[in-house]
Amino acid sequence: MNLQDLMLGTEVWRAGAASAFAPGVPSGFPQLDALLPGGGWPPGMLTEILVPSPGIGELQLLLPALARLSRGNRWLAFIAPPHIPYAPALAAAQVDLSRVLLVHPRAATDGLWAVEQSLRAGTCSAVLAWPSTSDARALRRLQLAAEAGGSWGVLFRSGQSADAGSPAALRLRLAPTSGGIDVHILKRRGGWPVGPVSLDLRLDHAVAVPASAGSRA
Repeated sequence: MNLQDLMLGTEVWRAGAASAFAPGVPSGFPQLDALLPGGGWPPGMLTEILVPSPGIGELQLLLPALARLSRGNRWLAFIAPPHIPYAPALAAAQVDLSRVLLVHPRAATDGLWAVEQSLRAGTCSAVLAWPSTSDARALRRLQLAAEAGGSWGVLFRSGQSADAGSPAALRLRLAPTSGGIDVHILKRRGGWPVGPVSLDLRLDHAVAVPASAGSRA
C-alpha cells in the first residue's frame, strides 16, 4: 500500500479535517462542544474524567448527554459508583430512570470485567465506571471494547492520574468553581490540550434536551 492509499483510509486523521470524526453526543454545553472532536462526547471511545475528589459536579456535567441517550433503546450503566446516584436528580435532569442500570461488583477484577462486557455488548449507549486500577493494559482493553460495542465509556479517576499515560480518546481534568466547574482538556483526538472552560452547572442554567432528541447512539 502506498502513502496516497494510506491517507485515504478512514483510520487516518489529517490536520484540519474535522469531518473525519463521527458526530459526538452533544454535551449540553456549546462552549465545550466547540472544543470536542465531532462536536460532543465521543461514542465508541473512552472518556476519562479526572477529579480531585468525588462529588464536585462530574456527574452533572454528563446529565444533558445522559438524558438524550436515555431516550434511545439502550442502557445507561453505572458500574461501581462510590455513591448510589440520586434518582430524583436524574429524573429532574430528564434522564429516563427505566434505562438506568446499577452494577455493584464484589471485587475490583469483577468490576473491570463488568465494564468491558458492558462496553463490548453493544446494549449500552453509555457505561460510567469508577475503576480502582490504572493498569494501562486493562484500560486499553476497555478502549477496544468501547470501539467494538459502539458505546461511550466514561471512567472517573483521581486527578493524580493526569500525568500518567492513557489510551482514552478524551481526557478531562475538572476543578470546582462557584456554581460550576472548570474543564481542562488534557487530551483530545485531533487537537492540542486546551482550557480551562468554565461551565455553570446550576439547574436553572442547564441546556434543556428536546423531547425528540432521543436516538441510538
